[in-house]
Amino acid sequence: MAIYYRKRRRKVAEINVVPYIDVMLVLLIIFMVTAPIIAQGVKVDLPEADAETLPQDSKPPIVATVDVDGNYYLSINDVKSSPLNDEDIKIRVAAHLENRPDTPVVINGDGSVPYDEVVRLMVILQEAGVPSVGLMTDSPEK
Repeated sequence: MAIYYRKRRRKVAEINVVPYIDVMLVLLIIFMVTAPIIAQGVKVDLPEADAETLPQDSKPPIVATVDVDGNYYLSINDVKSSPLNDEDIKIRVAAHLENRPDTPVVINGDGSVPYDEVVRLMVILQEAGVPSVGLMTDSPEK
């Protein structure tokens, strides 16, 4: 007669992480798909009522201007240009920022220009590699 001893199994104290990895990958895919859809706006830090001026020791800014007729102009190192198209603005701004990447960029828009023209200019500057754009304002005393 044979005696059989029952082997005691050790309890496993490990957590099975495979299901958690599957859930994490699904969430990663969801965030990767939805992130470009959510971030389709143009990031702008709008000036407050009493905006501060640029510091005197800062480099002269690149001034992109939109006039009443919707024409675009650039002023780089206080040298003003004739009306420019989108591609000329991109080329000139990108070339200047390649040499001096910390140059501030501001937009000077006429008060009667439609908002979409200013946004369009901001998108052009963003495509040229401008990291942030400021908006020129008149002081409230004027």
